[in-house]
Parts: sequence; C-alpha cells; structure tokens
Amino acid sequence: MKKIFGRIFAVTFLSIFLVAGCTDKFEEINTDPDRAKDAPATNVLAFVLRYYSATMFDPWNDMNEPSTYAGYLAKIQYIDEARYTYRTTVVENKWYYGYIILNNINEIKKKAETDGAANLMAVAQTLEAMVYQLMTDTWRDIPFTEAIKLSEGILTPKYDKQEDIYPALLAQLKAAADMYDPDHGDALGDGDVLFWGDVELWQKFTNSLRLRLAMRISGVNNGLAKSTVEEIMGNPSKYPIMESNDDNAFFWWPGSAPYEEPWYADSKGRDDHGVSDVLVDVLKSLNDPRLPVYAYPAESDGQFRGFQIGAKAQPALTTISRIGERFRDDPAGFSPWMRYAEVMFHAAEAAKKGYATGITAQAAYEEAVAASLEENGLGQADITAYLNGRGKFNNTLEQIYLQEWIALYKQGMEGWSLYRRTGIPTTHYVAPGSSYTGHNSPPFRYPYPANELTYNKDNAEPFANEAVDYFWGKKMWWDTRTGVQ
Repeated sequence: MKKIFGRIFAVTFLSIFLVAGCTDKFEEINTDPDRAKDAPATNVLAFVLRYYSATMFDPWNDMNEPSTYAGYLAKIQYIDEARYTYRTTVVENKWYYGYIILNNINEIKKKAETDGAANLMAVAQTLEAMVYQLMTDTWRDIPFTEAIKLSEGILTPKYDKQEDIYPALLAQLKAAADMYDPDHGDALGDGDVLFWGDVELWQKFTNSLRLRLAMRISGVNNGLAKSTVEEIMGNPSKYPIMESNDDNAFFWWPGSAPYEEPWYADSKGRDDHGVSDVLVDVLKSLNDPRLPVYAYPAESDGQFRGFQIGAKAQPALTTISRIGERFRDDPAGFSPWMRYAEVMFHAAEAAKKGYATGITAQAAYEEAVAASLEENGLGQADITAYLNGRGKFNNTLEQIYLQEWIALYKQGMEGWSLYRRTGIPTTHYVAPGSSYTGHNSPPFRYPYPANELTYNKDNAEPFANEAVDYFWGKKMWWDTRTGVQ
C-alpha cells in the first residue's frame, strides 16, 4: 500500500512540477504543429458535400425511414423502423448531422465574406438553404434564426415555424441566385466535388432548388410560389435552371472504402431492404420500362414482387425483389441531390396550375418523363412507346405527381414530402405491423431528439407537444391533405 501511495505521490508531484515549470509555454507545448489551424474554404466545402451525401443518403437516414415512409422500399429483416418503432440514436444523429453541416457552411460563409468571394458565398447560401429545407421537412418547426450562434452566446436557440422558414429560404436562394458571377474569378477549388468548379451548374442548381421550394408551398402560399416560378422561368438568362440530365446534381462516390456509395456499402454486410409492393405494383400497372432497372426479379421464380412496408413478419427472402443494380450494386454509384426530371415535373405542375412558365404542362411532363427514362438507361424507342402508351399525358395533376414520385426513386426525403403534400401514390398505406392505432396515413414527421427536450426544453417542448404518437399530430405547413391522421 505504501509503495502504491508513494508512486501516486511521485507522479502527482512530477505533474505539478511540469505544469508549474511550463506555464509560460503552455500554449506552445499543447498545440499540435501538424494540425491545421484554419482550413481553406475549399477543404471545408469538400467536407460539407461529402458529409451531406454520406449521412443523408445512408441506410439509417434514408433507406430505413424516409424511403419506406415514401413508399419505395420495404424492410425485409429488422423491420422495426418501417413499423415506426424508431431508435432514439438515429433521430439524435440526423439532427446532429444536419447542424454539423450547417456549422461548417457557416465557416465557408465567413471565409467567403472575408475574401470577397461572391460565387463561394452563393454556393454556401444555396447549401445552407438546402440543408434547412431537409431539416424543416423532417421535423417541421426547428431552430433557424438563432441556430449556429454559439459564438454569440446563444446556447438554447428558439424554434421558428415552418411557415416563416420557407419564405426566408426562398429569399436566401434568390439572394444567392443574384450573387453568382461566372466572370468574378473566385474559384471554388478542388473541394467542389459536386460540380467541379462549374459556376453555371451551381446557378442552375440554385434556381432549380427555388422551383422545388416554391411548388412545395404552392398549396398554402400560392402568391409567393407563383411569383417565384414566374421570375425564374420568365428570365432564363438571369435565372437558368437544369436543362438536361447533364445538369443533374449527383454526388458520385470514388468507389473505394471508406468512400463507397452508402447503399452499396450497407449491402456488403447486411440484407435488410427490398423494393416495396407499392412501387412494384405501380410500375407493373403502367407497364413501366424502369421496373427491371429499379428492381431485381425474385430469386425464387423470376417475377417482380415487392414486399409489404412495415409487415408483421419478414418474408421468405428468395420470394421478393431486391433493389436494382444501378441503385445499390455500384461502389462508385451516386447520391442524387436533384434531378433534371424533378425540375421539369415542377414546371409541369406550375403550368397546370396556370403559372406563366413559357412551356405547356404537357410539354414539360413529357420532357420530365423522357429525362427519367433516359437517366435510367432507356432509349428513344422505349420513351416513345411509354409516352404513347400508359404514360401518355392525361392532363391531370395526379398523373404529374405519380410520375414525379416514380422518378424520385432513391430520393427518399423528396418522395416522402411529395406523398405528404399530394397523397400520391394513392395506394400507399399504414404499416400493418405498426403498434400505433388510429392513423390512416404513414408518418407526417420525425420525433424531436430527446437531447433537445433535455438541454433546450423551454424552446422545444411546446413544439414536441404538438406531435401525436411521435410521428403524427400537427402536419407540415405545406401538407394540405384532409382527413388524414
């Protein structure tokens, strides 16, 4: 015992001596000379683009929940998430990931302002708006105006309502769109691993994102939606949008660990997902040529057969269709942020609603469908046959929404939002294995993280109390469906 005490004393004494003797050089000794003190803006940009793609398109934050809530995928093992039995850590992490990304974007904005880098600032503001859109579409009301203000002493940010967030995001995106200057000369650098420094592609993405947000609120703020769409589509030279699949905002993965496409990386060690019966049945009903691209036939009999979303029990695994090769079998595959097809579906919807778009609803619809088929490797003969067959335009919003939903495969959040806004596809349903009763719609929203109710209780609790059974209750502001609960 004496020996042990003596050793502890000796170590303690030595520690005191070292601290006392080196106080005047503390910072020098405790600073890692190999650690960057100030990362270049292009490096931070690369982190944001990669981190967003890695976290928001992974199995936990896309496949398990948004993509099952949207009606695309079915869990075939460990079905709990598709039955709305959530893991608190997953909810915590998605919230955490979002605000980590926003904090890093804030650093890019600071550097852009210091350097007078107009294009970099426009990119940062676009990315910020995109992340906030995803966050508010997940939880509805979130910290926004007081978020990312720890340096200003705000430890418990107030919550802003979605009704206020969306107009603010549209204003921010317009400011970004007006800021771009391809001739300005500030290079985005090697860190732009989305568009590789092409400012014009960033311009198109920003304005296409404006269309997405505008049409999302068209049922609750038609005036703002209409003016936004008409401003963009009435001045294509100032506000260009995506013009072909060459403009798709796809994050392409290098293909070697640890930088493999997330769905592929998941498939190497797990077998948890199949294609849903909702998706397979819709594609079959339309004789849609994308079916063998979206799904594999069942191993047992070679038939395309989706599985029930949130089933009470798992299937015989050989009897159901798995996710198609293009979407899950390529380590150097893609995470789709936005597609040209989506943009043209927004144009079709806007034209159908009477907005001045410079294109008819039919022409925009046909261009959107053709773009989706082309993106999935189908040729002109298939496109012509489909548009003359069961994909022929019938002049209804319902058809525009259904085809948009089909095209958004692998964009779980956007497919889920489209369903919540429109109720399309009408064949979607509540998980049979859900323990929650009294609901006739898949989830409206995510539950708030438990940490928010611990550390930011006064601000978070009133909004958390508006949820029912965690996933229902107060709908998204832009969700105009009636009779759902």
